[in-house]
Amino acid sequence: MKKVGILTSGGDCQGLNAAIRGVVKSLYKKFGNDVEIYGIHDGYRGLIEGSFQPMRPDDFSGILTLGGTILGTSRQPYKTIRAVDANSGDKVKKMKETYGKIGLDCLVILGGNGTHKTANLLSQEGLHIVTLPKTIDNDVWNTDMTFGFSSAAEIATHVIDCIHTTATSHGRIFIVEVMGHKVGWLTLQAGLAGGADVILIPEIPYRMDAIVAALQRRSESGKRFSILAVAEGAVSSDEARMSKKEFKSEREKMKYPSISYRLADEIGKRTGHEIRVTVPGHFQRGGSPCTYDRVLATRFGTAASELIFQEKYGYMVALKNGYIIPVPLSDVAGRLKSVPGNCEIVRSAKDIGISFGCE
Repeated sequence: MKKVGILTSGGDCQGLNAAIRGVVKSLYKKFGNDVEIYGIHDGYRGLIEGSFQPMRPDDFSGILTLGGTILGTSRQPYKTIRAVDANSGDKVKKMKETYGKIGLDCLVILGGNGTHKTANLLSQEGLHIVTLPKTIDNDVWNTDMTFGFSSAAEIATHVIDCIHTTATSHGRIFIVEVMGHKVGWLTLQAGLAGGADVILIPEIPYRMDAIVAALQRRSESGKRFSILAVAEGAVSSDEARMSKKEFKSEREKMKYPSISYRLADEIGKRTGHEIRVTVPGHFQRGGSPCTYDRVLATRFGTAASELIFQEKYGYMVALKNGYIIPVPLSDVAGRLKSVPGNCEIVRSAKDIGISFGCE
């Protein structure tokens, strides 16, 4: 009897249930009645606290289109995973104990960057681990795409699409703040697809003079409005030169709820224009997965089941050049896939006149 545990960790996103379904249905097809599936509740927290349940085939029916995760999720920062405290004790030891208590042959983990650091640690501790890359940020190393990204990009693009009509009607400057603290893939994709005039991402520090100049050029050419797609992690050129400690201190002192509101204030003072800010926030992570994510999550899921069938552990399934392949967890953990400042998609955006606030 093959015993397989599944958990989802970190922020939720579209496609988690589709991926779970792909793993499980494929396992049932391969092993028939000789496989038992155990759902771990609320990510690594459930593994630490020993919160799990055996699951039946019916539990995975009707979840392909369902957003969120039927298993629940939580954040367990990697930097504290080794910390021993009065509440949770030795977290790594407890996770290993839960794995052994169930008698698992393998643990399937769905998550992003932080999740993969812990997954790699558990693999190094001797547990049989297979992972799937999920995140709306598309920043997991060694995979061309993560599931959740395309769905979130569709939502962010739709927001920008809708802003066009009201911006045109009132002749205003609008800022749409898109999720993405450390990388700008989502803002770049939605900004380009939605026809933003300015795109600001963490990888390309902006200068206020360049932003104002871009907005003035539009105004002088007769355009009544402008739209900025701004990543929540966008930084100015001055901030980019700061140390991490200095940057954190500056942001803690910032009187605005987010970078977009600071930009709105600064642009308004510089241009005299009326500025409006729209923050779709967690809308971007919610709802049903798009067609692409349903297919990608299913492909990842079936590939993960094949690794389990072959007893090939310590790998993440990844999309590389159109193919699903296994990549070692050690090649993924601790690495971030950022937007290269001169990549093809950035060049394409610049070629059609989009400003990145650095010109």
